[in-house]
Parts: sequence; structure tokens; C-alpha cells
Amino acid sequence: MKHTKIVASISDRRCEPEFVKALYQAGMNVARLNTAHITEETALMMVNNIRSVSDKIAILIDTKGPEIRTSALEDPIDVAEGELVEVSGIERKSEKGRTVLTVSYNAFHTEIPADGTILIDDGELELSVQEKHDDYVLCRVENPGQIKSKKSVNTPGFSVNLPSVTEKDRKFIEFAAKHELDFIAHSFVRNKEDVLKVQEELDKYNSPIEIIAKIENLDGVNNINEILDHAYGIMVARGDLGIEIAAEKIPGIQRLLIKKAVQRKKPVIIATQMLHSMIENPRPTRAEVSDVANAIYSRTDAVMLSGETAYGQYPVEAVATMKKIANQVEGSKDKRNDITLPAVNNEVVAYLSEAAILASEELNTKAIVTNTLTGKTARYLAAFRGKNPVYASCYEMKIFRKLALSYGVRPILIEPKKDKFKVVRSSLKTLEKMGRLTKDDMVIYVGGSFGIGGGSTFMEISTVDRLTYKEAK
Repeated sequence: MKHTKIVASISDRRCEPEFVKALYQAGMNVARLNTAHITEETALMMVNNIRSVSDKIAILIDTKGPEIRTSALEDPIDVAEGELVEVSGIERKSEKGRTVLTVSYNAFHTEIPADGTILIDDGELELSVQEKHDDYVLCRVENPGQIKSKKSVNTPGFSVNLPSVTEKDRKFIEFAAKHELDFIAHSFVRNKEDVLKVQEELDKYNSPIEIIAKIENLDGVNNINEILDHAYGIMVARGDLGIEIAAEKIPGIQRLLIKKAVQRKKPVIIATQMLHSMIENPRPTRAEVSDVANAIYSRTDAVMLSGETAYGQYPVEAVATMKKIANQVEGSKDKRNDITLPAVNNEVVAYLSEAAILASEELNTKAIVTNTLTGKTARYLAAFRGKNPVYASCYEMKIFRKLALSYGVRPILIEPKKDKFKVVRSSLKTLEKMGRLTKDDMVIYVGGSFGIGGGSTFMEISTVDRLTYKEAK
């Protein structure tokens, strides 16, 4: 059973219950819906199909965030190297008969610097600003290509003053709150204000949905500490990040962001083109296998599939491949290569979590078991990245699904008990019935002395049989 979680993107073109079930059985933990390509009606159909398979599958929905795109075009526009193009945020015609590129941000031409660079369609086409005018910027085409409809527009090294949340984002945040989804992955997060704006929208509906900040520009990297102060976790979205930042810098930045998230005890997802060739081929390249493996060696909580499962020809095989890689790598980690693990910082839960992980490494234990009202203890145990599974007894399905992004955590659902001994017994007996533990297995139990919601205060190490017998007495 793998510790690394798998996020799989699902499109409205292929989301039948049978398909979702196949992904789930292959190893998917979280289903991702990308709002850039769906409506609220198709999103609801997708949510219903996912939940018809299992209410244990967490659902993450992507919002567009502060992005810029080219305007809608009937046909692509061919441009040649050296050609001059007028770029503007407002609809206009060129007085000199040049090609005009209109983008989705109306102040674009006023804010971009005179020496700026514009990258279109994930960097396929590069424009360099030559002159600034009142209603456009004159740009030189640096390589031949096409200007296509509604493609991404990036400005490396410069951030325009876009609003954090678009009107479409607001509608989908309301949709997510209404239908009790689990995570919102907000795109192009630049600073804490972007996270707080999403939280403001969630607060309108008193929603417990957790925010995953997508780090895909230089501002997000530079402001990662303040972003982690307010986000539940982060996603390293390497597609746009690799356009904003030199490609050779991405591996180091990826490792830095994983380290920051782990030290803050927050989930981290590595995304974009992990098994990209499996969109069209039944097997990945060796480089892709190494890419997934390196993310796991670096201690990511989760890895993500995008086009591989959304529209690729081998979606189930892609999930199964990712699971195989995770199982292989997790069994061969060298602790000398570990990143710096979290500090205890005078927190009782952190101290107990670290002690439990250390004990599980030194003693012949089968698992760590805990009960959790909010998921905090389980997330802290996950942050210390032990080899044994962490079984987290939850009292609500929303907490169960919230832990779908936490490394090594396998949540179970139990009835709440007022007596702490009954909680221990219920957790262990449930795991016995599920075949996860036997009565002779040595386990570490992390629990609380003050009932549900009182926080974790003790750790006990013994066999399942002795713990359940003791609690029964």
C-alpha cells in the first residue's frame, strides 16, 4: 500500500462511474476538476458520478485565478520572426495594418514594462516589447508561430495587477461550497492576499473547504512563507512555473517548496507532465519515471496526473504506473537524502508525532494509530514521513477526505465515543475487522486524555490485543 497520494484529473468528456471506479481501484485518492474547461452543470454531473462510486474519494476543484489569455479568435494568426505585432488589453485596429493581439486584461498594455517579454501558449511564441503607446505596446516576434484563441499569456519577471478572484472563480467557489467539495486549488497565487480573497468567498457560505495554493509564478515562490501561513497546502504547478522561471531552476525550486511545506506540516502536490507521454503511449519514458521518483524521494505528499487521465489514451494505466513507482521508491528511500523534517516548536502534538515516528523506526511496529477530530494529529504524523502507515480514526467523512492529501495516512471512519478508552478500542477493533491489523501486531497509539477535540496528549506502544483488552477493562 503506497504512502504517496495520487491526484487524477477528470474531464466532462470522460467521467462515467465505471471510469472513475477504474481510476479509484488503480490508486487514485483525489479527483481533480479543472474549471477552465467545464460549466457548473457539467461539474455537477462529474461530482455526482464520482460520489456514486465512493464518498471516500476527495474532490479538488481548480479555479482560474489571476490569469491572462489571448482573446477569442476564429482562426489562428500566423506570425513570422521579426514581425511587429501590436498587443493591447482593449479591442482595437492597427492604424498601420499590423497584426493586433488582444488579451483578457484591459490594463495589460499600460502595466507591462518597456523592456518586457510576453510568452504565448505555454511559451510556444515569444514577443519582446519594443515601444509603449497609449493604447498598445509594439512587440517584435522572436520566433515564428501562431497566435491561437484563448491561450495563456505569461510575462516572466513581471506581475500585472490582476484581481485575485474572477467572477467565474466566485461562481465555482459557491458551487464547491454548496456541494461540499473538499479542496479548492487556486491558480497563480502570488501572495497571502490571493489566499485570503478565496477564504473570504468561502466564509460567505461558512464552508470548511481547504485552500491549496498553486505555485506557478516567481511571486508565489518568493512569498511562499506567507502563503503557507494561510493555505492548507500547496501545489507545485510546473507548467506555468517553467515558463516564468528558467527550466533548469525548476528542480531546485521544486525541492525547496516541498521542504517548506513539509517543515510547516502542510500537504504538497507535485503536478504537470509527470507521465505526459502516456497521453498517447502505454508506457512512460525513463525520464518520466525518474521525475515521479525524484518527487517522492524529495518527500512530496502527492503527485498529480493531468492530461494523462483527463483525455489520454491510457488513463488507468497511468494511475497504476504512478502507484508502482511510489511503491518501489517508498521501499528504497535512503534517510541520508531526506530533507529537513519539521521542528517541534514547543507543540505537544508535534513532539508526540516525532516520537511516534522515531519509535516506529526503532521498534518492530506494524502501524501508528490515532484518532482525530480535525485531522491535525494525522497531518503532523504525515509530516515526519515514517515508513509505517498511519491509521487515522475520523468521526466525519469530510475529515476522512481531507486526509486524502496527507502522506502515509489511511483514514477510517468510527462512531464518536466520550470515553478515550472506548475510542482506542473502537479504532483497533475496526482495523482488525478490515484486515489491516491482527491482535498480535505491535502498534503505536497516539491519542488524547481529554476526549474528542481535547488534543493529542499521550502515546502508547503495545500489541493490539493488549490495548483492546486494557481498554475493555
